[in-house]
Amino acid sequence: MADVLIIDDDPDSADVLASVMQAQGHEVRVGYDGQEGMNLVDARRPDLVLLDVEMPVLTGPGMAHRMFVHDMGLEMIPIILLSGVHNLTEVAAQVGTPYYLLKPYPLAKLVALLKRVLVERVAPSPPGLQPLHA
Repeated sequence: MADVLIIDDDPDSADVLASVMQAQGHEVRVGYDGQEGMNLVDARRPDLVLLDVEMPVLTGPGMAHRMFVHDMGLEMIPIILLSGVHNLTEVAAQVGTPYYLLKPYPLAKLVALLKRVLVERVAPSPPGLQPLHA
């Protein structure tokens, strides 16, 4: 069981993701923009973050960047980007995460990726930024 944080500005998408994660036995928290996501991360460090890209207040990449430079080890949290943006591969490279799925995606593919992430636990490594904790 993992502590999964879902950040998506579409409540319907967030609810579906939460239901799928809960059915897999995970503890789930949901936020609807990157700033709310940072508040939830600060309140309790998740095992991984499922993160939308385009959101109000603070984008997914903006939240990932803040996590990476935040002085609490947050840069070590794996991030799965979930988005319908046409350049998701490039956005994932900028964030430094190898984990991403283009919306819409089959739920089975998401579940398989989630299992992989929880085994590998590869933290983001954005180009040009160095983690604060080595």
